[in-house]
Amino acid sequence: MSCQYVPHTRIPTLVFSTSSQASQHVAVMIESLVRQNNSAGQPTVLGLPTGSTPVGIYRELIRMHKEAGLDFSRVITFNLDEYFGLSGDDLHSYRRWMHETFFDQVNIRPENIHIPDGTISDEEAEDYCAAYEQMIRRAGGIDLQLLGIGRTGHVGFNEPGSTRHSRTRLTTLDPVTRRDAAGDFFGEENVPQQALTMGVGTILEARKIAILAFGEHKAPIVERAVEGEMTDAIAASFLQKHPDTTFILDRAAASELTAVRSPWLVGPVEWTPALIRRAVIWLSLTVGKALLKLSDDDFREHELYELLREHGPAERLGRRVFDEMMKTICTNPGGTAPGTILVFSPHPDDDVISMGGTLIRLVYQNHQVHVAYMTSGNIAVFDHDSWRFTDFVVEFNRLFAIDQDHTEAVKERVQSFLRAKKPGQSDSEDVLKIKALIRQTEARAAALACGIPPEHLEFMDLRFYRTGTIAKAPIHPQDIADIIALLQRLKPSQIYMAGDLSDPHGTHRVCADAIFRAIRQVWKEGPQFEVWLYRGAWQEWAPHEIDRVVPVSPDDLERKKLAIFRHQSQKDRAMFPGGVDRREFWQRAEDRNRHTAKVYDDLGLPEFYALEGFVQWNGGSEW
Repeated sequence: MSCQYVPHTRIPTLVFSTSSQASQHVAVMIESLVRQNNSAGQPTVLGLPTGSTPVGIYRELIRMHKEAGLDFSRVITFNLDEYFGLSGDDLHSYRRWMHETFFDQVNIRPENIHIPDGTISDEEAEDYCAAYEQMIRRAGGIDLQLLGIGRTGHVGFNEPGSTRHSRTRLTTLDPVTRRDAAGDFFGEENVPQQALTMGVGTILEARKIAILAFGEHKAPIVERAVEGEMTDAIAASFLQKHPDTTFILDRAAASELTAVRSPWLVGPVEWTPALIRRAVIWLSLTVGKALLKLSDDDFREHELYELLREHGPAERLGRRVFDEMMKTICTNPGGTAPGTILVFSPHPDDDVISMGGTLIRLVYQNHQVHVAYMTSGNIAVFDHDSWRFTDFVVEFNRLFAIDQDHTEAVKERVQSFLRAKKPGQSDSEDVLKIKALIRQTEARAAALACGIPPEHLEFMDLRFYRTGTIAKAPIHPQDIADIIALLQRLKPSQIYMAGDLSDPHGTHRVCADAIFRAIRQVWKEGPQFEVWLYRGAWQEWAPHEIDRVVPVSPDDLERKKLAIFRHQSQKDRAMFPGGVDRREFWQRAEDRNRHTAKVYDDLGLPEFYALEGFVQWNGGSEW
């Protein structure tokens, strides 16, 4: 298992290549603690979180229980928090989530499970929270507390302003936290305003703490928590004073740490080709000089003495990186001979958002471009669109005298459900099918705007996505088999796929893992093909990471935007826009592509209107 401690952090920080490896590491920590205490006849007291971050840990512990006999009968658990006002059986209750995700699949005794009760009244809250603290003390205190970190730096629901000595209490949620939770509740307006949470002081009394963060979107707050000053603006920063806390990250979440982002600033480094490129690009952008204009003094004044001494002078270093970056510029991304290109799109719009300009160029250069939409994307469609389309179909059938009785019955069934639907309630099977059809027809229209005919589209509808909620099931073996079958049928010379970990709902990550597993299997049995990773709506590749950029002309960028517009259900306001970025997807795509071109221009490379960036994958465990 590949992992390493990061130097020069205020909290010990352990970085793993992937989130799966990190989750396995924490599961082994818990297993060792439980087995040790079981052998001594002692209970193990765990503090547990919810959310997407710990899911891998819980799944691994379930596997250990079922396959390795890990006994949880002596384990006592205390959950961090619960939304205020939700009953325990509510779809969005953490109590229900914990039982479905973990408790119901291991042998923890019901009386040993403690989760804050969201149904208490305002008047009861103070006494209830004091009693929760008392239960923790009576259990002997928490042996191991697991935490995630929110983008405001909150742990539990200890939002900015929480003090180091705060205890279990009723708290008001930060607007950023509510926006981040909007997907779980099918709209920000449905997210509760308050929650019950363990306090920072309560958390700090745990004997050992492991705090986890995965994905690029967590990188900025991780850096502030482990390298910045301790402040009540970032509750996680108080962990700097805990005697036994470890931050556990995947490579993406660690990307903003100084020792990862700019390791030459914290000590001697081994100057690999990749690190040389990174340092020289960083220097060029920092001093505002093109690569070929860097001087020896620029290196000396920015703590790059060793690089200059070992690989200089500046002229040689600038020329070296300039030549490398020039080689990334590619006007024939599919090669000179027409071939078959397969693009995997996790959702029905990721293809045009992330690489619409490249799609247009590939088609123009006579390649056979196929797009595989891996999930239906149906949970990201507003109810009013479902209502509108059922109304349209009924009127369409009436206009052309087509089976009016049956369509009227469907319309009534769907609209009756939507009238009675409660805030945050999951959709009926009828509504999910309609929403999937909306996304599918939009994908056909968008692909056609790029020149890709409907017969070159594959709607895979992978099984892991079919939960009807934001929470996804594990990847299904048949999902991987379907991807393998598609690769074997099309025999592409190139594939393109989403390579980002920042998708806030986890779909991109699961799709990528499934594709990687399928590719490795196919490569064992036949020739290898090129694999290129694009970034989705959430992030862009840093310039030092890029292996290829494809120029996008003003006309092609307009065509790309028009293709994105074809996804009408996502236009104006997407259901899950993600985080604090409220721009529409076409705006994000345009800004990103123009920004990448500007960075190339700032480096002294040829000037382009817009660029789409890609990274090549060669079979490693991470990207």
